[in-house]
Amino acid sequence: MKQADIDTCFEILAGIMPEPGTELNYQNPYTLLVAVALSAQATDVSVNKATAPLFREVSTPAGMLDLGMDALIGYIRTIGLFNSKAKNVMAAAEILVRDHGGEVPRNREALEALPGVGRKTA
Repeated sequence: MKQADIDTCFEILAGIMPEPGTELNYQNPYTLLVAVALSAQATDVSVNKATAPLFREVSTPAGMLDLGMDALIGYIRTIGLFNSKAKNVMAAAEILVRDHGGEVPRNREALEALPGVGRKTA
C-alpha cells in the first residue's frame, strides 16, 4: 500500500470517528493500563464489571501495591487467567513506582517492558 493510500485511509477513519475510544471504563492512564491488561482473553463487559469496584478502591500503582495481591485477586477472580494477570498487575505497579515515579510511561518501549504489557496494550 502506498503512503498516499494510507494517509487517505486515516483521513477517512478520522472523519468517521474523530475521537476513538474504548469500551473499557477507566479513570486515568494507570487504570486504563490495568483494564487493558486484564482484557486479554476476556470481554470488555466482564472487565468493566470487575474493575468498577476495584477502581473505586485503587487508581494508582502505589495504591495497587497497598491493596496487595490477595485483595486484587478478590476483585478480578471472575476474569479468565486472573492469577497470572494479578501477578503481572502487581509486578507492573512495582516497576511503575520504583522506576517511573508512579506514572505510566508515554512511550511504547517503556510500556512493553512492563509485565503483562504487549504491543496491543502499549
